Amino acid sequence: MQGGAGSDKGARTTRQRRGAQSHHAGHAAEELVARHYERIGCTVAARRWRKGGSEIDLILRQGAMVIFVEVKHSRSRDSAVARISETQMQRMMLSAARFLEGEPKGSLTDCRIDVALVDGTGHVEVLENAYGQG
Repeated sequence: MQGGAGSDKGARTTRQRRGAQSHHAGHAAEELVARHYERIGCTVAARRWRKGGSEIDLILRQGAMVIFVEVKHSRSRDSAVARISETQMQRMMLSAARFLEGEPKGSLTDCRIDVALVDGTGHVEVLENAYGQG
């Protein structure tokens, strides 16, 4: 029976399974990135921080500096880089500004936005101040 209700259910189950795998891979990538930053003296302030529809994967502190991190996980470095869009960069900057509203110095807080790339082997590469470059 091709094209029947059973095949729709099978496709939906496959999509759900792939979605769950992607979700878990994203969490694992964020954990690898958090450990990377901890090794260089940062402390994790928040994971998957949300406010008003904004989300930031990781927020870290290194002394007085706040570091906002967008984690990109993909099979290869190049495919991870390709997943960074201009719209996403703008959303990230807006999210960072929302977080800084709660800081004592507000928008004067020393901060940067990094992108952390995690490939299929678990290798972490950090592009520091990624959105400030250009």
